[in-house]
Amino acid sequence: MTSRPRVVATDLDGTLLRSDGTLSSRSREAIAAAEDAGITTLFVTARPPRWLDELADAVGGHGIAICGNGAFVYDVAAREVVTSRSHDDVAMAAVVADLREAVPDIAFAVERADGMGAEPHYTYGQEHADDHVVGSFEEITATPVGKLLARSPGSDPADFIVRVTTLIDGRLELGYSGAAGLAEMTASGVTKATGLARWCDDQGIHAAEVWACGDMPNDLPMLTWAGRSFAVANAHPDVLATAGNVLASNDDDAVAQLLESLL
Repeated sequence: MTSRPRVVATDLDGTLLRSDGTLSSRSREAIAAAEDAGITTLFVTARPPRWLDELADAVGGHGIAICGNGAFVYDVAAREVVTSRSHDDVAMAAVVADLREAVPDIAFAVERADGMGAEPHYTYGQEHADDHVVGSFEEITATPVGKLLARSPGSDPADFIVRVTTLIDGRLELGYSGAAGLAEMTASGVTKATGLARWCDDQGIHAAEVWACGDMPNDLPMLTWAGRSFAVANAHPDVLATAGNVLASNDDDAVAQLLESLL
């Protein structure tokens, strides 16, 4: 295993970003210094492309972020989705039908390369509700869907996620990023790990040359794939139990400390 990575792949919310959602000046400086030293920092996040524009100045010379839990590769500087791995319409429709039958008040939204779409009765949690299309499920899925979102206002948030997990039965990927009561589903085989692995393969980078940092269960595939894995101190118990190393908390600039230790 390499003693110094070529890539540090990091989740954003709860990991690189502080709890108020900001990127500290220390983290910005550490990312820039690491890039100057030949170490790429790659953002790998559940966020959709439209949530990344504010970080364009910090994304590094490569300009790329992997987002939507692996569904999109986004050129942040150019404001352009480079590649996307979308849901199969038939498989998605079957899951949606099963969920509607089992959870009558369920409502859906989608993240696409061209923005967000939501059913009229979809209730927003942590998602931004700006610049989105409102319509029937058929209308909001008129273009390929990278991530399917579901909420049930009448369900207990934790029970809802368990129920969705059971109902989809492995047909789609369910990634939990910490938003209470939000089921985030990508196509089968689409995770942060597969998105990261594809990008690294295109760059001639091996898993052993990648260190990954995260805090929530949707980071587990990436942490397992990478050569070395790091959980921030504030991480979900499952992540703390799986990661090979534990850093400081996100509010203590854990990823910045890791990058600084490499320089």
